[in-house]
Order: sequence, then C-alpha cells, then structure tokens
Amino acid sequence: MMHKSIIRHLLLPALMSLAVLTLPAVGKQLEPGSIDYTKIQSETATEILKKLHDRHYLKLQVDDQFSSRLLGSYIDRLDGNRSFFLQSDIDEFEPLRHKLDDHLQQGNLDSGYLIFNRYQQRLISRLEHIVENLPAIVEKMDFSIDESLELDRSNATWPKSLAETDELWRKRIKSRVIALRLTGKEQEDIVTLLRKRYLNQLNRVKQSNSEDVFQIYMNAIASLYDPHTNYLSPTTSENFNINMSLSLEGIGAVLQTEDEYTKVVRLVHAGPADKQGQLQPSDRIVAVAQDGEDFQDVVGLRLDEVVQLIRGEKGTKVRLEVIPVNAATSDENVIIEIIRDTVKLEEQSAKKKVIDILRNDELIKVGVIDIPAFYIDFEAWRNGDPNYRSTTRDVSKLLTELVEEGVEGIIIDLRDNGGGSLLEANQLTGLFIESGATVQIRNSNTQVLRDGKRRSGPYYDGPLAVMINRLSASASEIFAGAIQDYQRGIVIGTQSFGKGTVQSLTPLKQGQLKITESKFYRISGDSTQHRGVIPDISFPAVYDKEKVGESSLDNALPWDRISPIMHRRYFDIPEYVNELRTKHDQRMKSDPDFIYLAEQMELIEEASAIESITLNEKARIELQDREKEKALALENKRRLAKGLKPINENDEDTDETTEQASAENVHSSEDDDEDIIDPMLTEAGEILMDALPAYRQKKLAIIR
Repeated sequence: MMHKSIIRHLLLPALMSLAVLTLPAVGKQLEPGSIDYTKIQSETATEILKKLHDRHYLKLQVDDQFSSRLLGSYIDRLDGNRSFFLQSDIDEFEPLRHKLDDHLQQGNLDSGYLIFNRYQQRLISRLEHIVENLPAIVEKMDFSIDESLELDRSNATWPKSLAETDELWRKRIKSRVIALRLTGKEQEDIVTLLRKRYLNQLNRVKQSNSEDVFQIYMNAIASLYDPHTNYLSPTTSENFNINMSLSLEGIGAVLQTEDEYTKVVRLVHAGPADKQGQLQPSDRIVAVAQDGEDFQDVVGLRLDEVVQLIRGEKGTKVRLEVIPVNAATSDENVIIEIIRDTVKLEEQSAKKKVIDILRNDELIKVGVIDIPAFYIDFEAWRNGDPNYRSTTRDVSKLLTELVEEGVEGIIIDLRDNGGGSLLEANQLTGLFIESGATVQIRNSNTQVLRDGKRRSGPYYDGPLAVMINRLSASASEIFAGAIQDYQRGIVIGTQSFGKGTVQSLTPLKQGQLKITESKFYRISGDSTQHRGVIPDISFPAVYDKEKVGESSLDNALPWDRISPIMHRRYFDIPEYVNELRTKHDQRMKSDPDFIYLAEQMELIEEASAIESITLNEKARIELQDREKEKALALENKRRLAKGLKPINENDEDTDETTEQASAENVHSSEDDDEDIIDPMLTEAGEILMDALPAYRQKKLAIIR
C-alpha cells in the first residue's frame, strides 16, 4: 500500500534434435512444427543492422564480441529462468557464439530460428507433460518435508537432464499449489486452475509464427544497444497505442507481459487506478473479475486478452487480483476494486493549492503547483489558436494567482511526472530564470545542440522548491536539473528515474524501428541518463531502485559528462544545504510518517533479498504470518505516534484503517481532497521556509 510503488516473451517454442548444429542451406527441409523466416524478414534484418549502425547514439561494432553478447541475450529472452533448455542444448548452440554477426550481415537468420525452434520444442513438451500429469503430480506432494525453491535462476546452471528439469518443475508447481492452498482453495480446484493456466500457455505457444520469432530475435539485437531501442513487428506497430488506449479508457494503467504474468508498468496521473490508490507499478495481475462475476485467471494469457478483460465502459466495476510489488512471496495476493473511467484533459493539467506552514505561531502560505505531465496541444498551437493549452501557459496563470494570494514561496511538484514535451520543459524553466540555456542535446554524430530561453524576460524570482521522485523522468529531469544548476531553487525528494535519451520511429521493409538517437545533458555538462537528478535534500525512497528506474534496465546507456555551458548562479544554495539537512533530519526523527516510510523500505529490501522460498507448508504459513505481523506492527507504530486508534488483523477496512501514511498515495490519488495531508509536501514546505534566508541574500551573477 505504501508503494506506487520488450515484453519478456513467454512465447512459442519447437524444433529438430540438433545432434550436430549445422545451418541448413536455402531450400532446407524443416521438420513438422518448425518455423522458418521469409525473404522480406531477411532483408529487414540487414536493414535494421544498417540503421542501428548509422543512427544509434551508441556506436557498436557488429563483430565477434557483439555475436557473443547476442547469443546470451537471445537465450535469456527465451529462457531467462533456465527452465526449458538443457545443458546439451546450450552446448550445441556454442559453436554459433562468434558466427551470428556474420550470418546477420548476410541476412541469414537460420541460427536464430534454429535456437527458437529448439526452445519451442522444449516448452511444448514440458507444458504437455504438465497438463497430462498435473493431478498425479499434485497428489504425490508432501507438504511437510523441508525443501525449497530457488526464486531467481537467471545465473543458475542449466538442467543436465530431463529428470533434473522434472524435479525443478515439481518444486515450481508445488510452490504454486501451496500459494493457492494458503488462499483457501481446495485441492481439486487448485488442479483445475493450474491446468487451465498451463493450457493457456500451451495454446499461446502453439499460435506462434514467424513474425513472433523475428520480433524476439531482432529485439535481442536491439537490446544490446539500449533498453529503449526496439523492433516493432507489423502487428505490434498496429497495436502500438494499445497501452495508451487502455490508459485513457479503462483503469488508467500501462501494462506489459513479463514471463507468464501481466505487470503494471505505470499508472496514469488522475486515472481511475491512480485515484483508487492501491494498484502500484510492478504489481503483477493474476486474475480479473467483472462486477458480480467470478475471477478469471489470466496467468499465461496474451497481453491483448488481459487488456480486453480489464477495459470496459465508464462507470463499470472491475476487480483485480494482484501480487503486490512488495510481497515477500507470491502467496500474498490482494483484491483491488476499480471503477472504470476516462482520463480528462483537465485532470492531466497543472493545478495549484496553498498549504500553511506554522512558524513562530504564525501560518505562512506556500503555493504548490502540481504538474503531472509536460503537455501541449500541438494541433491548436500550429493552427495559431491564441488559447491553446500547454503546461507553461497554465503554470504562468497559476503562478500569477498564487503571488496575488500572498504566498511566501512556490513548490513545483513533479512527483510521478514521466515527462512529455521537451519544448514545454524549456519554456517552463523560462518562467523561473531571466534567460539562458536549459538543456544540451548530443546527437549520434557528436553534434551538441542547446535549447532554452533565448531572450531576457520577466520571471518569478521568489523562493522556489522542486519536488521529484523515482518516477520523475525525461522532461521533469531537464527542468529539475536546470533549476538545480542555476541554483534557482532547492530540489527535494528522491533520485529521479534517469531517462536521458531521445528516441524516434523509423519505418522498415517490415515493421518499424524505435531507435535511440540522442542524449540529454544538463547545462552543467552532466547527463540526466542513468543517474537522473540527485536532490539537494533527500527523502526516504518509496520505490525500490532495483526494480524501478533506468538503472534497473539491462544495457542502459551510462552516465557521462560533456562540456558545461557558462551560466548564471542566482543564489548560493549549497551554502545553506547542510543547515537545511540538519533541520530536516531533526524533524524526521520524530515524524511518524517519515519513520514509517524508512522502516517500510527496510522491510521491502528484506523481502527483495530472499533467494529461495520454503516448500514446507507450515513454514510457509509462518513466513506469511511473520510478514503480516511486521507490516501490522509498523502501521500501528505510525498510528499510535499520530494519536490514531491501532488496528488488528481482524479489523474490517474502514475509512480510518485504510488511511495511509504514503505521501506517494496521498499525492497521487487524493490531491484534490483538502482534508488529506501529504507529509512529504508539508515537509517540502518546511524546508522552503527554512531556506528563506538563502533567497533574501544579494543575488549572485557568477559565470562559470
């Protein structure tokens, strides 16, 4: 509850027994069930290599080292948890390690399709075996013996035999049976449910075609460059807006497939799920139910099938059964009920409010402008409409109104702001500086472009703070970084996402290529990539950096620097930072909400460190009970410190018991409710008031 907080393709596999791995010639005879590629796919592969070489920011050589990385990347995409391939399969693929680059440059995709077909063979065989023998497998299970299941097998050894794979899958199935037993399901129902899940996967596997294989193989190549470079097949290109459609009409969540689960990538600000407040990024959806109907298990279903179940008419209710991101085990499922709705433009726009900070028995007004995205109505702007909507135009009006209301300072709240228009990030910065550059953009040809406020003009010159968190990305990082570099304001919160790259879509003979062509740099010369923006005053993290953020993605481009731009320094913020931190830390020692945040993050880190799960049912129940007890004790510690009534595990949910300390939840889902206090926002106001002397000093005009 505290967290708000390409597709791993559990696809299709089948092939011949490769006693000696030799590449068949043109006109090859394929075994029944094997998948082959087309001439246009061969041509598209060479076209992709050329475009990556010519246009990608990162200049990689397609050589033996590239080939070796590709082999590992491709096998990981197919069987990252090492559950289907045997060691003998991997040994047979080894002669290809330094040959894939040569094959690809010739348009020869034989090796990629051979590996996939072997994977499909293993996967189909495994799923058919499970479906046929599941009742007997479950019947033989002894839940009293002490054994465990390794949770992450990404670095484990490959099974050496089918018997070893059988044992691995016996344990995996047993763990799922225990998880379902702990939810109160009977064994007969458990067998029926699991059999349905594996049948879903089997049917999905058997539907795979050459387009699926080609997309996986090409994305294994693209991922070697960076995580935002992707190949989109014709079908994927047609469905490119499926997540956006879902976010605008339904529950307001962007989803993706990861292994056999549907995972929440992010929530749309002011969308139904965001307002409801329980669904969080990285939660996994295991079942969906329409209003008044039973849950339908969705583990193993295609993403578009899950999307269709979740979408629906405005005003209707949908229930989701999810494994929370901070769950220690997959046993801890929760039910979330959401009323479907549409996200209105006005709910996505910037909003203002005033908070009161008590100082010396006097209430001081602080203005807050919440910016959920950097938006602009490009069509109206291009058509010359004088009333077009944009972030900068809206914020300019709100600034004027807040100054007229007599606020002592302004907080720009960029928490959960995933970015948007670069133009708006530049223009918004111009509302707070007299003139100057905002961002540097370095292209793949090493040319550096600069953008910002080119002419001197009026700006708000009062006390300023910017709030960021781990989901503040891209344009948000450009704005926050510029404010920090100019020492125009204090940046408060947690390390931002670290998305400092620019992508473009380019058409191909078949499908499209989304390619990273440029990289953002701050005026200080620091990249926003990977590292993001580090706040001047840090708050407890409410997102696990190992799971959320650019640094959590494979092959993310690194942080680096280029030459800085000479720029003005408005105030000497660093001179006051240590004093501000000391006062902040002193308040935090006794603040129940911040203590709760820090301690809950410790629990989440403990859960993330678990490497194996017990398959002894009694021990599993004890583990689950301990986790619940820890969470309840932590919540009651916070409640008692705030003078609230403690709760026990048997309490029914009420308005009081479901009130949460999470500033992330409050900020996102309740920001229109004046009765809800956001502790992080309040503390940001306290810090800004502490910093008033810094803004009253003589302004500096120092050129670096």
